[in-house]
Amino acid sequence: MSSLFEPLTVRGTTFRNRVWVSPMCQYSSVDGRPSDWHLVHLGSFARGGAGLVMSEATAVVPEGRISPQDAGIWNDEQAADYRRITDFIRSQGAVPGIQLAHAGRKASTRAPWLGRGYVPVSEGGWQTVGASPLGYADWPAPRELTAEELVAHPGAWADAARRSLQAGFEVAEIHAAHGYLLHQFLSPLTNRRTDAWGGDLAGRSRLLLAVVDAVREVWPDDKPVFVRISATDWVEGGLGLDETAQVARMLAEHGADLVDVSSGGNSPDQRITLEPGYQVPFATRIREASGLPVAAVGLITEPQQAEKIVSDGEADAVFLARELLRDPHWTQRAAEALGADTYWPDQYLRARP
Repeated sequence: MSSLFEPLTVRGTTFRNRVWVSPMCQYSSVDGRPSDWHLVHLGSFARGGAGLVMSEATAVVPEGRISPQDAGIWNDEQAADYRRITDFIRSQGAVPGIQLAHAGRKASTRAPWLGRGYVPVSEGGWQTVGASPLGYADWPAPRELTAEELVAHPGAWADAARRSLQAGFEVAEIHAAHGYLLHQFLSPLTNRRTDAWGGDLAGRSRLLLAVVDAVREVWPDDKPVFVRISATDWVEGGLGLDETAQVARMLAEHGADLVDVSSGGNSPDQRITLEPGYQVPFATRIREASGLPVAAVGLITEPQQAEKIVSDGEADAVFLARELLRDPHWTQRAAEALGADTYWPDQYLRARP
């Protein structure tokens, strides 16, 4: 029996296997609305057999977009556009999930094929916000969010979660990784505040926990809430694995159901040694520290590699990204390699090995 292809149930949601689609920005939205591109992009992974299909980082407010072309769910029109996408994903037996996000100081940037870099207001960008007025690299410093704004801020995530539910999503993931807003508050590199929203780990994690509480309050009891975190900043003096493990324990107490463990993204000074599965040990440590299920990410490309991660108890599931872009049918190929059974649509049965 293949552990990778065993179903997994979190709260009342059952995933048919442990091969999950990581959120991948497509920079292909207009006014935050998904398009035919998103239907085909996400639908291909569901048709290809994945257990969970997670949509890209989806901004809870307009200024939370990474780029002007990013997806959003701050209004009802956007939510309505997602419905045909979630319906199709579900029709293929996969679970539709959405990653809710706010880019903070890393917002208002160009799509990769447009050169990245900061988009000024004069060219359709906007004033960014952050934990402290510290710019990323040579980008303009964000405006520091006030205490009053921070008290109200989790409400935007709750509103986005309500719309996500109306749009047909079954998993909500809170993005607190990769140097975006909630990560900016968690890390001492980017949070230099001296009020209740900064200082020690309790202060720096306050916003994340408030967001988790707000989303959990509106998200149904039988549907899971995930949190993506960066286990380390890969910079001396930044957020490290020991503190992240403490945050994971707090997440468990606040009703989070699974931690999606990534790393980095908060500082241009990071130094990462890349190798296959290089982030998997972080996931294992978070699993042991928090008691929560975890998903592992990062250069997971081969079926036997993914199988070992799950069968050895290093993680409960794996998120794949670029490998699925190269081969949306990777899940079906992995099942064949591991001697497991998996979903094939009727229209494709003639091609099944």
